[in-house]
Amino acid sequence: MSSLNRIKAPIAAEMAQFERYFKHSMRSKVPLLDIITNYIIRRKGKQMRPIFVFLSAKLLGNINKSTFHAAALIELLHTATLVHDDVVDESYQRRGFFSINALWKNKISVLVGDYLLSKGLLLAIENEEFQLLKIVSDATKEMAEGELLQIEKARKLNTNEAIYFDIIEKKTATLLASCTSAGAKSANGTPEQVEMMKQFGKNIGIAFQIKDDLFDYQMINATGKPSGNDIQEKKITLPLLYTLNNSKPADSKRIKNIIQKHNNKSGSFTEVVQFVNLYGGIEYAKQKMNEYKDNSLKILLNFEDNDARKALIELVNYTIDRDK
Repeated sequence: MSSLNRIKAPIAAEMAQFERYFKHSMRSKVPLLDIITNYIIRRKGKQMRPIFVFLSAKLLGNINKSTFHAAALIELLHTATLVHDDVVDESYQRRGFFSINALWKNKISVLVGDYLLSKGLLLAIENEEFQLLKIVSDATKEMAEGELLQIEKARKLNTNEAIYFDIIEKKTATLLASCTSAGAKSANGTPEQVEMMKQFGKNIGIAFQIKDDLFDYQMINATGKPSGNDIQEKKITLPLLYTLNNSKPADSKRIKNIIQKHNNKSGSFTEVVQFVNLYGGIEYAKQKMNEYKDNSLKILLNFEDNDARKALIELVNYTIDRDK
């Protein structure tokens, strides 16, 4: 049994049921929409967000209809943001598959994203899940703010660590926090329990993003060079940010110049990676990642030791130890 299947074991029956429920929640009377939503379902990833929702609910009590509503609402709204993101980023692949805009162009992609957003809103309203809707709507708003803040700061590469953590908390951590807090809320958790689970999700979400940051400096592509995807997009990741703020001014200026000019000739990206390693940016990022991981694990100690808590602990470690 793979580690992820072992993690899902306490909620295996519910996850199988959720697949059918989520597929039904996306249905439309318009044939083109059904073709596209079926394509989205077939290329789904590891379903990390529903796993967090269901395990958070099971940690506090029994999974119920409200838990299914929470998981579907989050998946619908998040899928809508991904479809729109691919249009904004002019990205034609996602998880190794063609993106919606690659196959059906931008106009249809934007409309599909709007459709998914409306389905999520209607699901919450029709089932009177107003508190869940508030949790997820707050997360969606913060994700948009985080993306815009990152774009603004990437232009001048003038981010400090406080701004960096504000960006990743909004962009990434807030979504996982919505999963864990919505799961807890669906199981009738107390306000204190819901808030603790929100903080649990936020901490592991920040650790998750730092792990993603590290991939840009550690993963090697077929040419034997670092992938450098974030560097090409002028994203300020924690290893780079730490290095720029703790290196000699001349070195910092030179590396900023390489990134600003998108210059990949003569191993420029490799030079950036070597620079980050030289000044300890990788080790610093790992240290911060583990701090947030440890914070999330400490929060779980406030809850009963059951199968769901064991699975969440393993899920935290899986999130940090993953290789992609």
